[in-house]
Amino acid sequence: MTRGSRKQRGEVVWLTEARRAGQGRLRRKRAKRSSFAMLVIGGMLIGGGLGWFGPDVARRFSGGQAVMPVARDTLSARFGFCHSGGGTNCVVDGDTFWFQGERVRVMDIDAPETHPPRCAEEAALGARATQRLQALMNAGPFSLESGDRDTDRYGRTLRVVTRGGQSIGEMLVAEGLAREWDGARRPWC
Repeated sequence: MTRGSRKQRGEVVWLTEARRAGQGRLRRKRAKRSSFAMLVIGGMLIGGGLGWFGPDVARRFSGGQAVMPVARDTLSARFGFCHSGGGTNCVVDGDTFWFQGERVRVMDIDAPETHPPRCAEEAALGARATQRLQALMNAGPFSLESGDRDTDRYGRTLRVVTRGGQSIGEMLVAEGLAREWDGARRPWC
């Protein structure tokens, strides 16, 4: 068997000349490193195929389009209404709620004001948005995801609320009960 064929198969090649020159250990380490690298790469390929590196990894790039991972929604509570002051597990308006004693602002939307509304149309739309947010929060487990800021100027915790990887704020926007947050409050009247 020639030296090249043994080296190509990744075997450790111990040659008398290499030992004398002090290169035997170096060659052995190289062979171990390449074997270890092959094990790591193989494990990543198998793990990725089995979904060990996050949910739905195998489907994320199927068909040429990215698929968002499915979130593991672990939070839940029964939400009532609380139109002012502190609360526990209650909805204040269409973009603010209390959860486990913490005031949370849905950070990816702007909903009509309810206290005080600036006009009758804003009051009506704000009431509908508040009721819908309560229904969505009570519909099952959800997740609270951080964004680029942790709190707003009023001390509210800023979070994107999701269920199954879909933003609850985006649901309100799609239903015409809120609009995407663009960084500034605009009138609803």
